[in-house]
Amino acid sequence: MTTTGEDHSAARTGPWWWARWRSAVLDVALAVASALECALEGVRFGRDAGIPAAAGAGFGLLAGSALLIRRKWPIAVVLVSIAITPAQMGYLMGIVGLYTLAASELPRRIIASLAGMSLVGMLIVMLVRVRQDMARGDFALGDWFIPFASITTALGLTAPPVLLGLYVGARRRLMESLRERADSLERELQLLAERAEERAQWARNEERTRIAREMHDVVAHRVSLMVVHAAALQAVARKDPEKAVRNAALVGDMGRQALTELREMLGVLRSGDGVARREGASVPLAAVGAAAAAAASRAADEVEGPCLEELEELVGQSAAAGMVVDLSVEGESRSYAPEVEQTAYRVVQEALTNVHKHAAGAKTYVRLAHRASEIAMQVENGAPPEGSTGSAAGLPSGGNGLVGMRERVLALGGVFVSGPTDAGGFRVSAVIPSASSAGAGASGASGASGESVPSGSASGSASSASSASSASSASSGSSVSSASGVASGPAVPSV
Repeated sequence: MTTTGEDHSAARTGPWWWARWRSAVLDVALAVASALECALEGVRFGRDAGIPAAAGAGFGLLAGSALLIRRKWPIAVVLVSIAITPAQMGYLMGIVGLYTLAASELPRRIIASLAGMSLVGMLIVMLVRVRQDMARGDFALGDWFIPFASITTALGLTAPPVLLGLYVGARRRLMESLRERADSLERELQLLAERAEERAQWARNEERTRIAREMHDVVAHRVSLMVVHAAALQAVARKDPEKAVRNAALVGDMGRQALTELREMLGVLRSGDGVARREGASVPLAAVGAAAAAAASRAADEVEGPCLEELEELVGQSAAAGMVVDLSVEGESRSYAPEVEQTAYRVVQEALTNVHKHAAGAKTYVRLAHRASEIAMQVENGAPPEGSTGSAAGLPSGGNGLVGMRERVLALGGVFVSGPTDAGGFRVSAVIPSASSAGAGASGASGASGESVPSGSASGSASSASSASSASSASSGSSVSSASGVASGPAVPSV
């Protein structure tokens, strides 16, 4: 039931079939007036018909009181008025009954039929009555006056109430339709507001996830290297003072770099929060999702992220921390979109951080391949040395590294595979389309969050899944076949 119907049912306070007491009082008054009119006409009808006047008056009272049920049974009222028309009574009942009938929700064919019957009956009665009056000499006009007076009177007593009732009924239905439409629009606006709030919440969650990934990458890698260098500094402080000095300097550099990156990220967050507070009062709720996405894009543009040119420095930092790491690059180096280079850098960074945490002392291979329409990377480490149970520095692990890497790669429409090798090591492989754009990133982000899965962001995404899976199951010393035509050797999974 619509809101309008609920309001009407709640407002029904009158007795019986009346919605309000005012309607009941009006109908009672009309019924009394009709009964009196029919009673007076009944006295004359009884005198003409040769029946007692009291019987004619009683008949008139009974017939005229039928107007009391005009709202409940309008057809019955009109039929009664047509039935007593030959007795030349019930004119008020006929007018009110036709108006009520035309204003009701009955089909138009029924209204037209009853109105036509009433018109014909009234026309016949008026023809007889005018002819009788002229025969008695009440009117001294020509014969033309009889049809003219009959037709005019019949139309005057029938057409106006029918037309007025049709107008009132149409207006009532229009108002009901407008109320229902307003209620429907109100419900739709409420649903849109709820959906906008859901989209805004989703955008906020996505932004929190993105910020958490950035914070994790910045803090985990830098602090892990700081802990490793601090452990090495503690070990060689007395035996090799010069190396201890170098390690102390590296720890200081790592700390300063981590603080700089954190300061840049927090600065962007503070500026974005200020803009949101200034614009929050004027921005409609439906635009919150778009504003959050724009803020995320603006934050990504303002914070200068790492690029592939810094990959060699990243590997050098791990080597300085005591890791045996080898970097190999295949293909012609070129520039990519900022989000592609930043994602590739973060994948390698997080993979090296995991090696520091879980396989300290293991030999590690970092492979990067530039291809026609994609960039592929692989970080593979061997088994840690015997007697080693992970990092000697006791680095904690939150379990979010692989999840963050997968989300980053999927957000750009790429493929990510990770898992242990047969030799006891671990391998992380990723392939990212070089043509990733902001649109692909947006669709991929929703796929990473569980709402939709990116489809076809790169031309080779479908064929790469099997190749990437085979790369994860190959041994650490074997080469991985490349669907893009990269030669064997230290290969990278293909997309």
